[in-house]
This record gives sequence, C-alpha cells and structure tokens, in this order.
Amino acid sequence: MLEIKNLYVSVQGKQIINGLNLKVNAGEVHAIMGPNGTGKSTLASVIAGNTAYEVTEGEIIYNGKNLMELSIEDRAREGVFLGFQYPVEIPGVSMTNFMRTALDEIRQYRGQEPLSAGAFLKYMNQKKELVELHDKLNNRSVNQGFSGGEKKKNEIFQMAMLEPQLAILDETDSGLDIDALRIVASGVNKLKTKENATVVITHYQRLLDYIVPDFVHVMYEGKIVKTGDKNLALELEEKGYDWIKKELMA
Repeated sequence: MLEIKNLYVSVQGKQIINGLNLKVNAGEVHAIMGPNGTGKSTLASVIAGNTAYEVTEGEIIYNGKNLMELSIEDRAREGVFLGFQYPVEIPGVSMTNFMRTALDEIRQYRGQEPLSAGAFLKYMNQKKELVELHDKLNNRSVNQGFSGGEKKKNEIFQMAMLEPQLAILDETDSGLDIDALRIVASGVNKLKTKENATVVITHYQRLLDYIVPDFVHVMYEGKIVKTGDKNLALELEEKGYDWIKKELMA
C-alpha cells in the first residue's frame, strides 16, 4: 500500500529526514517511535502533503501512484488521512457541515452519489457511537472550545466517517487521560480491516497497550534505525532512547 524509498526531507534548508525507508501493507498497524526532533511528525506531514517541507530525494509510492505528484486534496480523496497532534479549531463551521462537505467530496471523486440528508445523519450517528462522541458536539464549530480529549475523539470520528485506506495518527495519545485514551484506541481498533492500514506515531508505549502494532519502528536522526514487534516498544520503555544511541555507536 505504502512504500517509502530513500526519503530525504528538509525545511528552510535544514535536513530533517535522512534516507528513510518504510513499507506498509494493507491490514497492518505500524508504530513509529523515537525522541523529540527526530523527524516523526515531519514524516507524517510529508505523506499528507504539507508543502512547507521539501523532498530533496527519494519517493513515496501509495497504491502504485507517486504520492508526490498528488495535491493535499487528492491525497485525502485517495484515502490518506492525517490525525493531528494538535487539531486545529475552525470557527463558524459546524461539525455536521464540515463532515458532510468532506464526505461528499470523497464520494464525488469516487464517482458516487452524495448521501441524502437522512442517510448522512444516520451514518454520522453510527460513527459517533464508535468513539463515544457526545451529541452536543454536532452543531458546535469544529474543535472550538473542545477539551484535548474531545479534539482527539473528534479526529477518530472524522477517520471513521471518511474510512481512509491509510491513516497516519501523529501522537494521538498526546494530552489524553486514561479514559479518553481508551476510547480513542478502541475507535482505531474497531476501524481496522484487511483493506486499510494505520501508522501510529507516539513517544510512549502506553498507547500500544491498547493499539497493538504488527511492527514497531524506531526513528533516530531522521531515519528508521530499528524495527521489531510490539516487544520492541516494551524494551524502549525499559531502556529509553539512549539505548538506541549507544547501540548505533557500538
């Protein structure tokens, strides 16, 4: 589904990603861990199409297409979803209108008819139950006045509505208490199918108690330096990231 080959990325002349390689197949959950400043969020932004970053070398292939040739909007229409570490507020745009517009855009791109008002509301109510999103949030502006937990649940709700093939979740556990973490992780797990894939970016092993990854990758100085199964996350929790540095220097 996703194959990243020898990727180099810079921003304002500073090199952030240095020869990164990654392959993600349908049906898989990948976790990317690493210390601050190592390029994890940069990688997520580049996949999603943030033009602030410059790809100086390498390629990103998604479902056989060169992702770098697609606009941000077309990447979303093709099924790429980015869950933000800090979801933005959109004053004056209700959740209902926001989601209906986004869903209609994707359906049109796929040659499908828009959902009727009744069918859309029924569909939205089904997805809200998935992440235990309160009804009162429907008519509020997107993320405006939401708590940290509500914003993250809203991100997973959007993911449920849009049913992306590839979901990149950038530190979705940041700022969550244990109850919100459980709800968000439960939503992610319920959305997993044999046809989609999820990449979870996190600092902490605690999220991976709830979302069990097939693969754990460690990023250091802009590239993936170690890959393993879920036990690698436990080892990182025990030894810290200095262990990786020492191992690389040995």
